Amino acid sequence: MSGSNKREHVRTKLRADVKLSHPEIGDLNLHTGDISDGGAYILAEGNSLPPIGETVSVQVQGMGGGDAPIVKMKVVRLDNDGVGLAFVKED
Repeated sequence: MSGSNKREHVRTKLRADVKLSHPEIGDLNLHTGDISDGGAYILAEGNSLPPIGETVSVQVQGMGGGDAPIVKMKVVRLDNDGVGLAFVKED
């Protein structure tokens, strides 16, 4: 295995509509940039997003057939374009 790619999960470019919720910022309707088994990258689209370490609720929108589950995710990366989120393992 080459040492250049340290990613644990394969990323898939997937543009999905998501609702990101956090107590301090409320509900934001955003889009994913990519998604993997370990998390997702959400495009900020000019919105201010919670800092690293915060937990947010994410729900995919427009799936049809009822509401998608709301998933807890943790902010693990923040840059000019968006925020990297990792799935939080629920006990």
